[in-house]
This record gives sequence, C-alpha cells and structure tokens, in this order.
Amino acid sequence: MAPKFGTSGLRGLVTELTDELVGDYTRAFINACPHGSRIYVGQDLRPSSESIGEAVIRAIREQGVEAVDCGVVPTPALALAAKGAGAVMITGSHIPADRNGLKFYVPTGEVSKADEQAIVAAYDAKVAPAGKDASVKEYGAIAPYVDRYARAFGDTALAGLRIGVYQHSSVARDVMMAVIERLGGVSVALARSDTFIPVDTEAVDQGTRDMLRGWCAEHGLSAVISTDGDADRPMVTDGDGNVIPGDILGVLTARMLGAEVVCTPVSSNSVVGMLPEFGTVHMTRIGSPFVIAAMEEALAEEGAKVVGFEANGGFLLGFEADAPAGKLEPLMTRDSILPIVAPLAAAKAAGRTLAELVAELPPRFTAADRVTETPTDKSKALLAELSEDAAKRAEFFSALGGVANVDQTDGLRVTFESGDVVHLRPSGNAPEFRVYAEASTPERARELVDMYMETVGGALR
Repeated sequence: MAPKFGTSGLRGLVTELTDELVGDYTRAFINACPHGSRIYVGQDLRPSSESIGEAVIRAIREQGVEAVDCGVVPTPALALAAKGAGAVMITGSHIPADRNGLKFYVPTGEVSKADEQAIVAAYDAKVAPAGKDASVKEYGAIAPYVDRYARAFGDTALAGLRIGVYQHSSVARDVMMAVIERLGGVSVALARSDTFIPVDTEAVDQGTRDMLRGWCAEHGLSAVISTDGDADRPMVTDGDGNVIPGDILGVLTARMLGAEVVCTPVSSNSVVGMLPEFGTVHMTRIGSPFVIAAMEEALAEEGAKVVGFEANGGFLLGFEADAPAGKLEPLMTRDSILPIVAPLAAAKAAGRTLAELVAELPPRFTAADRVTETPTDKSKALLAELSEDAAKRAEFFSALGGVANVDQTDGLRVTFESGDVVHLRPSGNAPEFRVYAEASTPERARELVDMYMETVGGALR
C-alpha cells in the first residue's frame, strides 16, 4: 500500500518512502502550505530516518527555501523551535522500524486535515523541482525545549523523587533525564537500546508492564517515565509500576494548569466529563488534527483556557498557563514531557503519591490493545458491517447485555446498560485494528479488551 496520511502524518513502508516520493511530498507541502520561507527538519532514531531527512532537506533547498537541520530531536521540541516557520519531522512514531513517515507543520503548528488535503492535491499535480540551492543551517532545538520546563516548574518541583527513565530508542531519552534533574529529581537510566523498539504508550503489553513493576521494586522508584519513538506520547507509572493511562495524565495535567475547556477524542476516558472544573468538554474524532481543529474553534468562540489531549497521553496547550514557577507558553502539538512533569509535580506539591492523586478521580478505567497485521480492507469491512447492521452488532456484543448508546464519531463505540464500554476502530496509521474498553474497575476493562481482541482477531481471520 502506498504511503498515505493517517491520524497524524504521512506513513508508509520504508521501501516505499523513496527519495523521489519524499521529495515530491516535500515540494507539495512547500507549494500548498504557508512555511514562513524557512523549514525546520528533525528526525527520530529509526535506521531509515537519516536518509529520509537528507531527501527532505535536499527538496527544501531545491525549492529556494532555507532549511534548518535540527538532527535527532523530539517532535514537540521541533515544533517549539519552528514557531513562525514550517517544519517536517521524519518519524513513524510508535509503529515498527520497517515503516516511517513525515509530519508537517505550518507556522501556527501541526497541519490540519484541510492542509493534508492540499498537500495531497499538490502531490498529485507533481510540483517540479525549482532547481535552486538555498542555504541549510543547523540548530540545537533540545536545550530550549528543556529550558521550557525548567522555567515553568522550577528547580525543586520534583525534589525528593527518584524517577526511572525507560530510555529504549526514544528520541527523548536524554531529554527526560535532563528535565528530571533540572527539576530537582533523581533520574535512573533504564534499558537504553541501540536497536529501534516500537513502544506504543496506548497499548502496553504485559511483558513491559511486568518489567516496569520490577524496576520500581528493584530501584525504589517514585515512578517510571518514557515516551514513544518520537516523544509526542508519554508513558508514566506510579511507584508500584502500574501504568497510568494517557487520558488520565491529560486530566491531571489540565487540572494543574487551570484549564477550562478540554478537547479530546471520543476514545478518551469519560472521567473528563465528570469533573466540574472543566466547564466544556468537546469530544472529537481520533487524531491530533481533529483535536487541534476543536481547540482552534473553542479559542475563537470562547477565548478560554483551552487544552487538548488524546488517549495516548499527547497533550496540547492552547493558552499561556501559570505553572508553579513561571509562565508556560502555548504549544499546539502533542507533547510528552508536559503530561509527565505536571502530574508528578502536582502530586509532590500536594504531599501525595501519584497513585493517591489518581485514586481521587471518579472510578472509571480504560484499557486498549491492537490486533496487528490486519489487512485494511478486512478491517474496514468488519467495522462497516457492525456499524450498519444492528442484528450483526447485537450478535457480536451479545455477551455484554443491553446496549445503552452507540457512538460512531470515530469507529464504533458501544456503551452497555452495565456501564461497560467497548470501542472498535481500525488504525489510521498502520495495518492494525484498535480495541478500547472502559469499565468501573481496571480488571473489567482489561477483561473486555482481551475478550474483544480474541473476537476481532477471529473475525478478521
């Protein structure tokens, strides 16, 4: 299947991301979108990212636009550096290393779905190389990104905390260490890898969960933190090594920053709508472009303190927030460091553990997993059948009792009279089928995911 835009960015097999295709998409972006006459370029640690980055920079220069090479850098750090300019991040996020992709940014932040459509139209029109040779310069985007959190949270925000950093092949593995130390905590490096590991923070497997718990016990940790490959999604555990879901990190971060309006996908934990401090909650389709569109609409109409987050934990800040030690400027792209730091700092300031802070929220729990290597046509056909045929849907979910609500905002989200929720959706970025669940206990949520992972897998086979 040819590379295409999914929930966030252009993705495809490395073998299909040829220099010609990458150059054509880069020229299409330059032709279709504002870029401020300068484009910043960053990359993750996949083996293919360096050569793809070279093709991107070459295409930028050939169009007479200045290229700024930021090298290996977290996606949100690149977005922060590129404010007022364009940017291209070479990353496949959490998917395996045989795939990669491009994320595009306009001067105001991540591209919208309308921008993506314009890029595709320009790509189809085959924008020819201009034959120019603009300049290229290097820029260190990491130090300003670390400084952002040091200024906002102060040098004692995490004092007394001993925090494990699961480094693997995250592009932010050294950034996480630096931020923890700058905020007064003690960082413990864990499992650094020279081989790319596709960590999906939204679907943490049991082996990884056991490993995280083991580290907490072995090293006496207050938490373990990590990110996905390009560091726009966080992973955080409590002191016992229990993974805290990304949407709960989002709720805790939004609360700490004094947010009034929250924009989040329909797959997020419904606890966000149960908290009185959030005056308005907008539920969107899944994918940061949809969250950003809802945030921009809310900012234009309400002018309030607007934030966004996804079930994967990526957090978007739409206003200048008052953090414990200073101002935190807006950043309209998924960030991983903010939803790591803010809950830890909030727990520390309240004299509580992270687990105690989470326990204060209404008891709603989520779980998620994915059936991998699922042909896209089969995934779409299964979802269409369940969405359109009420009898088939009733048979498929017969074990869960009466249906209270069916939501087709994105995929198929079914709420049952028991309060259980099952949400099915093919991935927009990879040949995978996502299974989400929500229930009143974590055990029940996990049980639902396991049940429908098996059911979906059987149906797709």
